[in-house]
Amino acid sequence: MLLKIYPENPNPRYIRMVVECLLDGGIIIYPTDTVYGLGCDIFKSKAIERIAQIKGIKAEKANFSFICNDLSQLADYSKPIPNPVFKLMKSNLPGPFTFILNASNNVPKLIQSKKKTVGIRIPNNSIPLEIVRELGNPIMSTSIHDDDKIIEYTTDPELIYEKYNKLVDIVIDGGYGDNEPSTVVDCTVDVPIIIREGKGTLI
Repeated sequence: MLLKIYPENPNPRYIRMVVECLLDGGIIIYPTDTVYGLGCDIFKSKAIERIAQIKGIKAEKANFSFICNDLSQLADYSKPIPNPVFKLMKSNLPGPFTFILNASNNVPKLIQSKKKTVGIRIPNNSIPLEIVRELGNPIMSTSIHDDDKIIEYTTDPELIYEKYNKLVDIVIDGGYGDNEPSTVVDCTVDVPIIIREGKGTLI
């Protein structure tokens, strides 16, 4: 299903439809403030495995991150965050960043890396934030890549739908996506370090 949702004013009925799909173990493709993401409820292990299959990787070896709707959710899924790191995140979120944190035991093992870390995103896009708020827990996030060697990410939701409609349950059309991924910041070391330059510039 291709579902048109406007980021400026997400239709609550459509958000509810997406949430019901996630609760049933469904997989969705959705817009963020960077590239389109492929995701599911973080507690639906079969859905996580399906996503790993779509991407041609083993779930336990994938570096999946997840989307929270605000900083207050972090306490449930990460070990205590040092004050300077929390201030850094507060200054830059919502925004085009993935912050790598030490995972708490609430993070499903399939999403934790071997180092017991997890990537956290709070994108500046109301569609995924509303989905997470309505769902009550984070959704998993991994980027939609393009087979094209020059264009790394597909930005047109209709083309994404053509490619993935038989593999996923809902593709959300939230307008054209970006073709630059998030900036990844590792906060598990003494001084946070950028491990991938992307759209975000830290302030």
